[in-house]
Amino acid sequence: MGNIVRWGILSSANIAKKSMVPAIHEADNAELVAVASESGKGQATATEWNAKTYYDSYEELLKDPQVDAVYIPLPNSLHKKWVIEAAKHQKHILVEKPAGITSDEILEMGGAARQNSVLFMEAFMYQFHPQHQFVKQLLLDGAIGKVRRIRSSFSFPLDLTSDNIRLKQNLGGGCLYDVGCYNVHVSRFILEEEPLKVFSSARKLNNSGVDISATSILTFEHADAVIDCSFDEAKVNRYEVIGSKGTIEVPFAFRPDQNPNEGKGEVILKNMDGEVLDHQFFEANQFTLQVQHFSQCILSGDDPKYTPESTYNNMKVIEALYKSQG
Repeated sequence: MGNIVRWGILSSANIAKKSMVPAIHEADNAELVAVASESGKGQATATEWNAKTYYDSYEELLKDPQVDAVYIPLPNSLHKKWVIEAAKHQKHILVEKPAGITSDEILEMGGAARQNSVLFMEAFMYQFHPQHQFVKQLLLDGAIGKVRRIRSSFSFPLDLTSDNIRLKQNLGGGCLYDVGCYNVHVSRFILEEEPLKVFSSARKLNNSGVDISATSILTFEHADAVIDCSFDEAKVNRYEVIGSKGTIEVPFAFRPDQNPNEGKGEVILKNMDGEVLDHQFFEANQFTLQVQHFSQCILSGDDPKYTPESTYNNMKVIEALYKSQG
């Protein structure tokens, strides 16, 4: 393996094309060597993505001894099958969020990874962006006093009459799975604890029962998180941390690349009266940082900073929110 992790990608998904392929090419410890597509696009995709090898089946890619790690951006309902298959073939695994659609699936995937001595990480790329480390430092410094509330939103408009996989219940569709998982994650990430109870209300498509908008409350020991997500609202991806002495706003929390200000991360610190005390910008590619981190863990043998245990805990919260919706 040397100093480079050789990556394969299962599927020609758009998220891979737009974000992960450029990230792998940009990372200094990673190389894209293979892509597999079961829709007959393998050769064309490999050429477009500048990958050395293509396969027309996922199984064939997993058999390739030149592949050290795989990225899996398949529909949510297929994650468990191919994570376990990748582990059996001794491939390290970065899987798109949500890693599974139940906590039991997460346990199975984590168990398969441990049994086969490979690393397994869910691709919450946003957490690697330096804007969030700055937020964490502000909290450690007591810049806003004690955290009392977190408000987070992640939404975008989707054609609700389309054939999009996000609207298919049998493929693990739904806005809480797709974007709400970020809201859940950032609440736990900021507070570094698990909620004691949760409540959620959702609007659903009549023909499929898939949630298209949801509003939820997570109750922690000393703070609350109010989260909302939607496929039926304008583009928003932000969070705000409200403390006893001030607030911290992150207006492009999950997709800083959508910031009109040169795609930079942005953190705004305000006092009790709403006056701006600090306004910082952060330039980074969070997808590249994620690839570099996971690749370095493979090379060094260290565990990723985002663990399968945390992935399991995130899914437990999502399960409870869905149960609350009834």
